[in-house]
Parts: sequence; C-alpha cells; structure tokens
Amino acid sequence: MTSQEQSRQAAELHFEGDALEVLSSFPDQVKRELGFSLRQLQIGREPTSETRSMSSIGAGVYELKESDERTWYRVIYLSKIGNTIYVLHCFEKESRKTDRRDIEVARQRLKRVRQRLQEQKAYEKRSGQ
Repeated sequence: MTSQEQSRQAAELHFEGDALEVLSSFPDQVKRELGFSLRQLQIGREPTSETRSMSSIGAGVYELKESDERTWYRVIYLSKIGNTIYVLHCFEKESRKTDRRDIEVARQRLKRVRQRLQEQKAYEKRSGQ
C-alpha cells in the first residue's frame, strides 16, 4: 500500500473541547509519542503507547498513556466510528488514580459526541441520504 493510499484511508481525528490545546501543551517528546500513537490508530494499527480500556467512561473508550520524569500524560479517545476517532480529553495526572473531574469531562464529551452522531443519523434518514 502506498503512503497516498494510506492517507486516503486514514481515519479523521476530531478533538473535543480543549483536547487539542492540552495535547499541544505537553512536552515535545510526550507529544510526539502520543501523536504517533494517534496516527497508528488512524491507519488501523495498534498504538505504540500503552493503552487501556476505559469502560467506566463508556463502551469503545480507551486511554493512551505516556509519562516523563515529571508526571503522567493521558489521552482519552472514542474508538473509530465510521471514519472518525474522537479525542475526548487530554490531561496530566500526578497520582495513580485518575481524578474524578477528568473522568467526568470525558463522560460529558462522550455524551455530546454520541448525541451529535444520533442527530446526524436522524438527519440523514429524514433527508434520504
């Protein structure tokens, strides 16, 4: 497969809320590692970052994990729906347990994404697409 074919088939990334701004503020090395993992997901490969299911947030939600000497970095995303991966929340954490606020932010953003998808589906059905 050529790189042109790969990019044509790559999933889109949609960043919810301030997720892109937060990810952009991470240290360069962490940003590169998480960005590469997101790219792997876009082209249907396994991410290079450590990953775990976040079923406590919702079905199909996963977390990418990276760290440096200072802290832990997380990217919570909704796995591919159609041709889109939804990055719900990016944050730093300093303890082993994920802060309730971060889980709640991801849940609320997931709720909004699912609502938009449902509205889009209803619209397409009404308009005969």
